[in-house]
Amino acid sequence: MNDSIAKPLVVDLDGSLIKTDLLFETFVKVFYAKPWIIFIVPFWFLAGKCRLKKELFLLAEFDTEHLPWNKELIAYLSAQADKGRDIILCTGSWQGLAESVAKRFPFFSAVYGTDDHVNLTGSAKADFLKKLYGEKQFSYVGNEAKDLKIWRFADSAVVVSNSASLEKKVEKLCAVERVYSEKKSLLKIVLKQIRVHQWVKNGLIVVPMITSHQTTNLELLLMALLAFIAYSLCASATYILNDLSDLESDRKHAKKQFRPLASGSLSIPQGVVLSAVLLLSSLVISLQLPPWFLVSLALYVLITLSYSFKLKRLQTLDITVLASLYTLRIISGAIAVGLLPSFWLLAFSMFVFLCLAIVKRLSEIIKSKEKYLETDKLSGRGYFISDLPILMSLAASSGIISILVFAMYINSPEIMALYHLPYALWLICPLFAYWIIRVLVMASRGEIDEDPIVFAIKDWRSWVTGAIILTIVFVSSV
Repeated sequence: MNDSIAKPLVVDLDGSLIKTDLLFETFVKVFYAKPWIIFIVPFWFLAGKCRLKKELFLLAEFDTEHLPWNKELIAYLSAQADKGRDIILCTGSWQGLAESVAKRFPFFSAVYGTDDHVNLTGSAKADFLKKLYGEKQFSYVGNEAKDLKIWRFADSAVVVSNSASLEKKVEKLCAVERVYSEKKSLLKIVLKQIRVHQWVKNGLIVVPMITSHQTTNLELLLMALLAFIAYSLCASATYILNDLSDLESDRKHAKKQFRPLASGSLSIPQGVVLSAVLLLSSLVISLQLPPWFLVSLALYVLITLSYSFKLKRLQTLDITVLASLYTLRIISGAIAVGLLPSFWLLAFSMFVFLCLAIVKRLSEIIKSKEKYLETDKLSGRGYFISDLPILMSLAASSGIISILVFAMYINSPEIMALYHLPYALWLICPLFAYWIIRVLVMASRGEIDEDPIVFAIKDWRSWVTGAIILTIVFVSSV
């Protein structure tokens, strides 16, 4: 064993052992549970980071089990421990959090974290390690420029970073044992986080124009396009805020654990900044539209935030809110182009989207059946596995009612003024019934990936059904 390998290996936690920062993690956990804490945090910060980290630790009740671990580094640390090397966790996170992390890995022989007296980062950590081991008598695992103050006194380094410039700076200070870098495109990560594919939902903005036969009005089309962009940017901003509230439950999920924020590929500060930029951009675009559109968009944000903070954890209320958000898009679209949405359109949209919202929850429950008992409540949700039968019956009822509403619309006096061949629209009923029933059956089998809208985008049968329906509408209108 050479001299460097024989020396203790001191491991940083935030950004190194885990792909996130526990200070921001605990803040987010506390903020979504107690939003008013935002007014107290500045005073803790002014009292010093030690005080801030301690208070957040005491309030967070943070579970470290499902953090985004750096698995390659962990494998290296385990191998080094097997060779008899001392592995020490030394972090700027609060001592209690550091101990909780260290308990999960038997190779840590000691753990040091921030306490009431020392914020164990940067120069303070460097001084601590010099006193503990002496200069050039330890190796250090780090990930950021702040760690250069520590590598200056280390014998060797393990660098966890994508920065080539940081690696070169470290090489000038000490020998480099290993470099762990994860090449990633920030643009791809951002696009994945804002869920561009979900923007298709905002196509509901143009529904009032279609049903009013105003699609040839170029001025209204421009207004609808601006409304679509504003809503899409706003929705993406709220997706980020929702993902921040769901970090813990997403990390327990088979697929959601790979979302950028949950996996650590996008940091919490980056997510917050991105959300703010999207919201500001949405606001600027909304100012070009009628004032009531901005009011409707603000209502959408208010409802979505309420959903993220609390409502999505409340049984029944969550699916009602989801369905309402879809209908609100239609209302906003009508406001943007100055049209009055019909009673039939709003009634149809409420029932069909209530059906799809229930299907979304059904899919989550079915996908989680193997992890939970009948009497267990799903993580972050207000439902039990035993709720499946009643939810399935409610989804089916809502779907059939939406078909009934559409059939009644076809038979209403208003239809005669809008369509040349109104009775041809009856052909839509069996097509729509086919699609609804198919979605319900596939959801019951666990074949829908939680969001029926995303499923429809990827499903060629849904595209064919939609194309036939649009053709019928067009032929009936000519």
